[in-house]
Amino acid sequence: MLATLTDRRDFDDGWLLERKLDGERCVARKDGGEVRLQSRTGKDLTGTYPEIREAVKTQGARQLLLDGEVVAYDGEQTSFSRLQQRLGNARPSPAQVAAYPVVYCVFDLLELDDEALTDRPLRERRARLEPAIRPSPALQITEAWRGDSERRFAEACRSGWEGLVAKRTDAPYTRGRSTDWLKLKCAWEQEFIVGGFTDPGGSRTDFGALLVGYNENGRLRYAGKVGTGYSAATLHDLGARLRALETPESPFVDARPVPRSTHWTRPELVGQIGFAEWTTDGRLRQPRFLGLRDDKGPSEVVRERAR
Repeated sequence: MLATLTDRRDFDDGWLLERKLDGERCVARKDGGEVRLQSRTGKDLTGTYPEIREAVKTQGARQLLLDGEVVAYDGEQTSFSRLQQRLGNARPSPAQVAAYPVVYCVFDLLELDDEALTDRPLRERRARLEPAIRPSPALQITEAWRGDSERRFAEACRSGWEGLVAKRTDAPYTRGRSTDWLKLKCAWEQEFIVGGFTDPGGSRTDFGALLVGYNENGRLRYAGKVGTGYSAATLHDLGARLRALETPESPFVDARPVPRSTHWTRPELVGQIGFAEWTTDGRLRQPRFLGLRDDKGPSEVVRERAR
């Protein structure tokens, strides 16, 4: 179940508010002594997060199906760049696990001891989640609040959070994007498809900026170039992947004007991009690269619009 972007800020007691987390969505299934972790695209994450696997395995219930977000913390803030050190690594070493620990933040209970709960209202699922789970350093239950939503949103933004998610308490759990779950963002951030890159300038290595876009009516729309947010390691690793994807034709329908020294790529990579706002001509203002996403395919990427 996925949340829809909204500009709404006033929510009554018929809604639960939770912290919006910047991580990798994950469903965890426990059947007896067996545990499987799975991304929203169906990718097996069991080996990627061994500490979460063990935390789920030690829960008292015989059978569980949990929904939540895997995050890495930098102080009290979730850090997608730190999580990148674990993303896609099916066999992390003990040193990597220790250096970049993750936490599974659980916010929903979909099955309990072979009883399906997806058709039950959220308030019942949450009420049954808390006694069913024993928290540990690698597994926590997200906090949820009711009421005073405008104040809570303002406090979330002042605290440096990404935002809040508002969930209708009487809603069942349904597959796909829903207006029963709404995301309230403190700053603009979403996924974009990489369709090209520019040559590096000055002391920069490997590439200068990414050219990114989104799907609209079956075509790839250009959203702008992203020239900041890269570490030296990211420039090296991502540069190699970009060169392997080079193609002579632009994948965009409207990449104008074309930046100097542009190289086009097949639109196979998805990046997480933060930005100040959309301009009136449909470009990103002050974009910055946050990381690659391997849990979302290019076909899923559209321009998020508030409802």
